[in-house]
Amino acid sequence: MDYGFDRYLRYDELIEWLRQIAAEHPQLVTLETYGKSYEGRDLWIVTVTDSSTGAHDTKPAHWVDASIHAVELTATVAACHLIHRLVSGFGSDATITRALQTRTFYVVPRVNPDGAESVMADRPRFRRSSMRAWPWSDGHRWPGLQNEDIDGDGRILQIRIADPNGGWMPHPEDARLLIPVPPEGAPAGSMTYRTLTEGFVTDYDGFTIDTPRPVEGLDMNRNFPAGWGASVPGAGDHPLSEPEIDALVRAIVARPNICGTNAYHTSGGVLLRPSSTQADSKLAPLDVWVWKQLAERGTELTGYPAHSVYEDFTWDPSETMSGAADDWAYEHQGIYGWTTEFWDIVYAATGTKQSTHFWYTGPSDAEALAVLRWCDEHNAGGYVDWYGFDHPQLGAIELGGWNDLNTWTNPPLSLLRNEVESHADFAIHQALCSPLLEIVRCSAVRVGDDTWRIEAGVANTGWLPTDVSALARKQHLVKPITVEVEALGVAGLEVIDGPARRKVGQLAGRATLRFADRNDGTPDRILASWIVRAGVGSTVKVTASHDRAGRVSTDCTLK
Repeated sequence: MDYGFDRYLRYDELIEWLRQIAAEHPQLVTLETYGKSYEGRDLWIVTVTDSSTGAHDTKPAHWVDASIHAVELTATVAACHLIHRLVSGFGSDATITRALQTRTFYVVPRVNPDGAESVMADRPRFRRSSMRAWPWSDGHRWPGLQNEDIDGDGRILQIRIADPNGGWMPHPEDARLLIPVPPEGAPAGSMTYRTLTEGFVTDYDGFTIDTPRPVEGLDMNRNFPAGWGASVPGAGDHPLSEPEIDALVRAIVARPNICGTNAYHTSGGVLLRPSSTQADSKLAPLDVWVWKQLAERGTELTGYPAHSVYEDFTWDPSETMSGAADDWAYEHQGIYGWTTEFWDIVYAATGTKQSTHFWYTGPSDAEALAVLRWCDEHNAGGYVDWYGFDHPQLGAIELGGWNDLNTWTNPPLSLLRNEVESHADFAIHQALCSPLLEIVRCSAVRVGDDTWRIEAGVANTGWLPTDVSALARKQHLVKPITVEVEALGVAGLEVIDGPARRKVGQLAGRATLRFADRNDGTPDRILASWIVRAGVGSTVKVTASHDRAGRVSTDCTLK
């Protein structure tokens, strides 16, 4: 199956492509399921690492998942492109080769296959996340607008209805575009309209049109057990109430070698980081500093600015976006979580980034006009000229306006690959920032008849400390490094001075060296030693293990 990252894959196509990649690169790629969706689809995870240098769980790992929200289809394209970049660059790109030899990537290309299938259906229905009815689990639809493709053209556009009291009027420079009527009212002679998202209206009384939340009102990115609250729209019955999120969390926890995560979303063209509920001043200063260091490189590679959700994106501090994946990764796992929001059409049209409050305020009139003109040139079908339609409830209306799926939410298909490809480099960079255990010295010194001192110099050669974050260290979220000595091919090795397997704590990484005023010493190293009894010529194996920094071994011959 040929895939150029210039279209969206339906579920069966996606799995076919993943299986093909795994079959073509058996040394690098493993494909497995980790649960089932609400509608019973298998949830798939792709593991990418060089198996010749060790199993996936013996190396530090970076986690990427995508498309938790139904309409955010670009995210899956980005996840698939990351997989492609890794397997195609192995052996030819030195950085990618080193990354796969020393690290593991776990990629979930589509967290929410049910919602994505609904969006890509021949007659689509757009939902925020899950297709499960919530909070009205009996499936009852309240009176009012039900968003759906009503004319069967495969698009969900807008409805406009001429109304002297409507809140929208044509833009004076382009009558196709509707803009808000100003506070003082529309100019004399201007048409005004009432607008709705395309859909049917249930129980229409001929005068009022309610706009209830969809029955499928869940937002899976509010279902994680970090600051979860029942008052947050779409949060679900309780943390992890949704099978997709329960399975995702269990998959991450089952892989303690994960040192960082990134959830792929749309839109906004930004890199978002925790916290969603707290100011930076409430977080560990060192962790905020690390995030900012990662952000500098992320912006350099992708062109996307980085922001704290709470500091920059929160419109109302009393209404925070709790229950999010990146907050859970940090607060519960002590690892650096990110959310990438692909695509900023305002930037594409104007060269200026949209406001960090854009999700709440929408575009200015000037921005909307610039986007319309950009669509005329670059995105045919992004804005649809108004056309008449006989609505089964509302009568004579017009359909048209923004085709949101391929304008504001996702880029035109022709720009998909260009939008996502640099983000593979950011994922690789983050993976290479993880801690990495190495045994840099091993020796055996004879101290008596058949008695030896075994010494092993264990080092963290990665940028981050072995426990990754200051929060993880403060809350003791990560087990210490263990070192162990054992015999190879011979019985009777006796460790005289204590247990063969020992805990030796955590090790610093290079990230904090600048705080040491060039007098950092060796906080990234530890020397472990054992007094053992074994015959001359025996070979002993020393192993250093850590959940996040990996597992390494070396052999030492007694001579």
